[in-house]
Amino acid sequence: MNRRESLKALGLAAAGGALLLESCGPDNVKTSKQTDAEVDNKLPGVTDVEHRRNQQLAADQFFTPHELATIAALADIIIPADGVSGSATDAGVPDFIEFMAKDIPVYQTPMRGGLKWLDLQSQRRYGGVFTACNKEQQLELVDDVAYPAKSKPEMKQGVAFFSLMRNLTASGFFTSEIGVKDIGYVGNRPGVWDGVPENVLKAHGFADGWG
Repeated sequence: MNRRESLKALGLAAAGGALLLESCGPDNVKTSKQTDAEVDNKLPGVTDVEHRRNQQLAADQFFTPHELATIAALADIIIPADGVSGSATDAGVPDFIEFMAKDIPVYQTPMRGGLKWLDLQSQRRYGGVFTACNKEQQLELVDDVAYPAKSKPEMKQGVAFFSLMRNLTASGFFTSEIGVKDIGYVGNRPGVWDGVPENVLKAHGFADGWG
């Protein structure tokens, strides 16, 4: 199983229950207090209270530009572009992780601490922060934390951080439009009934059909 297939399995496990499907419920009906822009940006199935909270979270900023750049670099290492679809950043994963850090504050300390740990490791090894390293250096460092069973004890903090980063990346990617298309999800579609197959009819003595 290659890296994309492994991540696809991880993404389906992490995000299987989170896919946002179209709804015909009352939450999609515009109220007199909602503007057209608010309705257009409202996710299917959320209440007005949830929608207002989502807008507030989107307006706030948690990660610094440097932290977001590091998240983007890591996300594209985890899910790079290929012949099937775009990369994690093409799918908007950094914005997703920014939102999740605000929506679930328990992520903030391990994410910020992990990003700092990554930069310190990069500076010690290569003399610069992670985003300043070349691709080979970045992959070398990632390889040291991406496989828990093979990682050294001193890499424990990095392993925990990368596991969280990988899960968030997979969740963000596979709940995006790009990610949904990547796994071939097409939603519910009406079936087509062409009648009983001819071989089944013949097997039951209806060589010339039901007539």
